Amino acid sequence: MDQQLGALPARPGVYLFKDEKDNILYVGKAASLCHRVLSYFGSHNNLSDKTRRLMAQVRDFDFYITNSEQEAILLESSLIKRYRPRYNVRLKDDKSYPYLKVSLNEDWPRAYVTRRMERDGARYFGPFSSAGALRKTLSLLKTLFPLRQCRETVIRNRSRPCLEYDIHRCLGPCVGKVSREEYRRVAREAILFLEGRQDKVLKELRRSMTRAADNLEFEKAARIRDQIEAVERVIEEQSVVSLEGEADIVAFAQSGDHAGVMVLFVRQGKIVGRDNFVLSGAQDEGPEQIMTSFVQQYYGSASNIPGLILLQYPLDNMKLMSEWLTTKRGRKVGLRVPRRGAPKRLVEMVEANARENLEQSRIRSLSEGEILKQALCQLEQELTLPRFPERVECYDISNIQGAHAVGSMVVFENGSPKKSHYRLFRIKSVVGADDYAMLQEVLRRRFRRSGGPEQGIWSSKPDLVVIDGGRGQLNAALEVMEVMGIAVPCISIAKEHEDIFVPWMPSPVRLPRQSLALYLVQRVRDEAHRFALGYYRRLHRRESLNSSLDEIPGVGDKRKSALLRRFGSVGAIRQAKVSELAEVEGMTRSVARKIKEHI
Repeated sequence: MDQQLGALPARPGVYLFKDEKDNILYVGKAASLCHRVLSYFGSHNNLSDKTRRLMAQVRDFDFYITNSEQEAILLESSLIKRYRPRYNVRLKDDKSYPYLKVSLNEDWPRAYVTRRMERDGARYFGPFSSAGALRKTLSLLKTLFPLRQCRETVIRNRSRPCLEYDIHRCLGPCVGKVSREEYRRVAREAILFLEGRQDKVLKELRRSMTRAADNLEFEKAARIRDQIEAVERVIEEQSVVSLEGEADIVAFAQSGDHAGVMVLFVRQGKIVGRDNFVLSGAQDEGPEQIMTSFVQQYYGSASNIPGLILLQYPLDNMKLMSEWLTTKRGRKVGLRVPRRGAPKRLVEMVEANARENLEQSRIRSLSEGEILKQALCQLEQELTLPRFPERVECYDISNIQGAHAVGSMVVFENGSPKKSHYRLFRIKSVVGADDYAMLQEVLRRRFRRSGGPEQGIWSSKPDLVVIDGGRGQLNAALEVMEVMGIAVPCISIAKEHEDIFVPWMPSPVRLPRQSLALYLVQRVRDEAHRFALGYYRRLHRRESLNSSLDEIPGVGDKRKSALLRRFGSVGAIRQAKVSELAEVEGMTRSVARKIKEHI
């Protein structure tokens, strides 16, 4: 290796450190390869702990010479994506991030999801952090700008328009319902909308509406009017900020080896969207390095780069990165770390949202065995529980003014939901809105069966009972459990401040927001609430349907059940045609007509 080190050129490039099995451990860029690489092999006193661990495993290295530092940035990003080195800060699964593509290279452009960005004359928007977020954008786009969704082979072989045309989600180019010029205009408006230039979209739409009305094409003018109203509703929902032109705002929050990054998109002074990404390999890295790694990897594959990027922390080489982004965009790109005023407040807002998003992702990650065990151990210690909470049962009540009152019981074993042990309770003995009495009824019905001959769910004794509520709900639960002789630790969690009430502690416990134990209790509580609310809504819907149909002659329980299975709600029945109602099992056309007239 000494001969390799001596042969390193003083030119810009990229270097790769490898272990004894030739696995790539780290990829880095340098303005001078010889100076940068040699700095790793000198004294280790000035190296960080992470770099020391890296160098203890390095057995070989390789390098690539580039013509400039900007080329080195591109090559470094490409190699990090390709090899995913464990010692680099890297976008998590970034190679699979989706894009929204508008195929301007086709005769009749369409908008769809793709995971490959090519030089094919199409317009690309992204990358998006998830396909779900992208599909929401695509759904909105289809509503506002009805471009075709079918493939080229389909459009060539159609003889009549499809359902998308009938519901005004497509202009019908396959059967000549729209001219090529008109269709291209809609495609241009869709692109302007995706770029955040809604004001220009509205101007073009109003011009088209006026032209259609002047030509006595009133149906077309009405359709464009509806488009204008839909775009205006979108604009009303967008927040106005004190930034002009185009800007991205980038900030992150770090937790251990991961950093959650948020990018806020501002176009024409309005917040038009945001996206969240996860960086891994952030342990022991400084904020400047984390921010540099994200900007380099994200904007290296981004389809749109704005003229201004506001950053939470400075990059390693602000001037070089600005020049690189300017080259990619073709126009000037400014990088700023705001120190005061509205831009600073915007960055702080994005940072707060990134932190909240990272915490929520940590809650969702509570499915790995080791993390769950840590959370349960923390819970045992923080609340001084008498034993390890292997089985946790949580109870919640759902009702509105006592109507359709239900209770839920969810069970978590070793931190994971055991759905086969979930149970629902229809409140029977309580009249009116008395949540305490309802909770006591549910607990009585649950623990009354715990001493019986039945095995399984009812005979399994919980190590901890969690109640959704405050001190009042906890006292109600303790009262009924004491009467029944149930010696099980019981706590409650109140939603407003996430206070945990414990009988043997005089003051409520407030666990740190980043506490694994708190995440677990929140998850258990939220699951009980979701389960109870879902049951309440089903009952409420069924009762509403029954009450609406009870007065119709010829509609009994069987026909009501059949209608509920087919349509699910009174609203859906109201929208159905008589012929559709008549198709329901056990229904006749005359009864279907009565139902339609009644509701």
